[in-house]
Amino acid sequence: MAEMPEPETIVPEDLLGKYLSGETDLICILGPTASGKTRYAVWLARYLDRLLSDEGYMSEDNAWRRFAGKRVEIISADSRQVYRGMDIGTGKDLSEYGDVPVHLTDIAEAGEKYNIFQYQHDFEAVYKDIRDRDCIPLLCGGSGLYIEAVTRGYALPDVPADPELRASLEKEDTSALIAMLASLKPLHNSTDYDTRKRLIRALEIEIYRQSHPVDTTHFLPKDTCYIGTLVSRDERNARIDRRLDARLSEGMIEEVKGLLDRGISPEDLIYYGLEYKYVTLYLTGELEYDRMRELLAVAIHQFAKRQMTWFRGMERKGLHIHWTRIP
Repeated sequence: MAEMPEPETIVPEDLLGKYLSGETDLICILGPTASGKTRYAVWLARYLDRLLSDEGYMSEDNAWRRFAGKRVEIISADSRQVYRGMDIGTGKDLSEYGDVPVHLTDIAEAGEKYNIFQYQHDFEAVYKDIRDRDCIPLLCGGSGLYIEAVTRGYALPDVPADPELRASLEKEDTSALIAMLASLKPLHNSTDYDTRKRLIRALEIEIYRQSHPVDTTHFLPKDTCYIGTLVSRDERNARIDRRLDARLSEGMIEEVKGLLDRGISPEDLIYYGLEYKYVTLYLTGELEYDRMRELLAVAIHQFAKRQMTWFRGMERKGLHIHWTRIP
């Protein structure tokens, strides 16, 4: 079992001071599912709101005064909470935010395939708006790829699919495709070609770039402060199991049935994975209830482990995550 990170004590006053002084331009709360990150983000947002309303604290530096009385606004970094009508299964828990503003939930229709390119551009618009109003953005979520896409400035061009090109590239062997990609761009690492699907998509993008201007993002954070919510594997799995049973009793099956009744295909719901995959398989008669619950619990445990592996991988890339335990 991998060793857990050493927990730190987060001092909100120090965190806010670094933001107001310009040392950081985004606060990011990340962590695996069932680690308490949403609850912590809401608590932190309210704590910082109180500091921003504290005349004594805000008068310490004249440069801070334009922020006095402003709010902290949360931006969701969850790849499934973007969908309307997918509430219980994604753990949206919007009531938990109370009066704290939250962005990038309920922005796509269930059944669509919202992607990371769309997320990066939607994030950019929200982030810029929050900053332009001198409010404070707080990113919160467990989708590591989404978090890295917006905090590390990934260049994600809006390149349409080219079925004919893909069919042509599929005929080539992998080594030839890699050589072709290397002739079009420097290959700094293997992430563009660790699977044939990614390799062909990378080629599709680079070939498109040769003759088309590509729209990229321009207003993304440059100095993110990452805070991770830390929980042991055993406690995390126990929380997952309790939460799963609660969601099943709160109407998760009825939620998925409602989506099917609206005309969303089983294949589209299975695409979203986890709760939507296994509950759909139960509703279509492919799994018995007990087996569905068993497989779903295991799948969520494995998903949480992959999330944690991703975040530790971010640290290996040189990003510092301030891990903290949530009571």
